[in-house]
Amino acid sequence: MDNLCCFGSLAGGRASHGSGKGRSHHSTAKYGFSLVKGKASHPMEDYHVAKFVQMQRHELGLFAIYDGHLGDTVPAYLQKHLLPNILKENEFWTDPNRAILKAYERTDQAILSHNPDLGRGGSTAVTAILIDGQKLWVANVGDSRAVLSRRGQAIQLSVDHEPNKERGSIENRGGFVSNMPGDVARVNGQLAVSRAFGDKNLKSHLRSDPDVRSAEIDRDTELLILASDGLWKVMSNQDAVDIVKNIKDPQKAAKQLAMEALNLESKDDISCIVVKF
Repeated sequence: MDNLCCFGSLAGGRASHGSGKGRSHHSTAKYGFSLVKGKASHPMEDYHVAKFVQMQRHELGLFAIYDGHLGDTVPAYLQKHLLPNILKENEFWTDPNRAILKAYERTDQAILSHNPDLGRGGSTAVTAILIDGQKLWVANVGDSRAVLSRRGQAIQLSVDHEPNKERGSIENRGGFVSNMPGDVARVNGQLAVSRAFGDKNLKSHLRSDPDVRSAEIDRDTELLILASDGLWKVMSNQDAVDIVKNIKDPQKAAKQLAMEALNLESKDDISCIVVKF
């Protein structure tokens, strides 16, 4: 059954808080999530999607973390539109890589042209689409991260888009990277990631095209972690895998990750999704 009509239920349209879980009806996959507001004075700017849907006789697991900055309007928009936009692409079933690239670009264009206020802030994105419990497609813009565990070994499936790593691209576009003592590298002294949705005032110096990776889910694949940088700033990929690999309930696993990040004094919003296969 084509379930595109039902994607409104994916979107809450509000900041994500708390925790929850769900499971596949067609495979052993199950997920849990936990979202904790950071210690900053601004409202929660992380949004998420975690859902299994039926579409064209396939089951899709849809997972995403959107980490906003300068407000929550862009991550809220992404929560509602990015994954549906990928699935609306005609090529999704024949060329998922191309469909994801096109949908990310079109979604960013929609944000920038929507109205002056929507595109002023920005957001990272990491999305994961699990097809029939067997094939995983991961894409990301920014520094939210996807990590797979295979035989207990952490495998990073996303690419952290950091200003120093993409300095050439930023400078070719007329921007600059600042490295102030005691601070992270920033595009034009402002943004700590080199790719993002939105950020209209910096967009001429930023990229918003995602890195896309695919992976087969086989008997050696145990779990997938998606998380915002509130987790990864204080924890290595392998540390995260080691914390959750023996926790059977993915909701408890996600909560444990968030708790460990808090114990390690992460100040940022912390959002985690754990998918167990």
